[in-house]
Amino acid sequence: MKWKCGAVNGQVVAGGDQAGGKANQLNNPTDVIFDKERNNMIICDGDNRQVVRWSLQNGTTGKTIISDIDCWRLTIDRKGYIYVVDYKKDEVRRWKIGDTNGILVAGGNGKGNDLNQLNIPTSIFVDEEQSVYVSDYNNNRVMKWIKGAKEGIVVAGGQDKGNSLSQLSGPQGLLVDPLGTIYVADSKNDRIIRWCKRATQGDIVVGGNGPGEQPNQLSKPMDLSFDQEGNLYVVDHWNNRVQRFDIDRN
Repeated sequence: MKWKCGAVNGQVVAGGDQAGGKANQLNNPTDVIFDKERNNMIICDGDNRQVVRWSLQNGTTGKTIISDIDCWRLTIDRKGYIYVVDYKKDEVRRWKIGDTNGILVAGGNGKGNDLNQLNIPTSIFVDEEQSVYVSDYNNNRVMKWIKGAKEGIVVAGGQDKGNSLSQLSGPQGLLVDPLGTIYVADSKNDRIIRWCKRATQGDIVVGGNGPGEQPNQLSKPMDLSFDQEGNLYVVDHWNNRVQRFDIDRN
């Protein structure tokens, strides 16, 4: 769906013809990103186990670009490489258009909590140096995998599951700003928490007041994004809404 700011109704821009595996259908899409250079969307078509490319210019069908993958989240870097989370293989791979296998960039050593492993990776972020940040859901941590590294570095959480400022519980969506500050949707703690570079604990920027529907509450936040004015948008999953917050980025 595409929603213009302030609109009361959205517009279907991909799928919408019931769940299915045909070219004009999607089945449990879990993530979407925009490839501005090619003016199209790239979509995790979850239950069809594929990544599809869908034109933004009145596109009525999608084209499969990656198949046979249990995709959950994806992103794209400035060079046009696509990074895809395979949550069943506990790995992240980097794909160039036309690749058939992709290159392993995080995890891929079975399920576990060692530094070379992941346990249900959810969201990813790629910085200018092509370092990959991964929300490691069941390990309650955020990992950073420097390009070419064989194992990751814990950069947030990793102190078991909990709700103290040094802990995460089921981290999902994440972003990293140019200063290295990490913003993560701490889903089971119903909050967005910010970790400054090399910090041993974070600080709460949204939520943290228990699950609920009030303006200062979230209920299992799943994803987040900033706009050019610095407004924070949060996918407030169990409240079936997207919320916008004006926060202090300093």
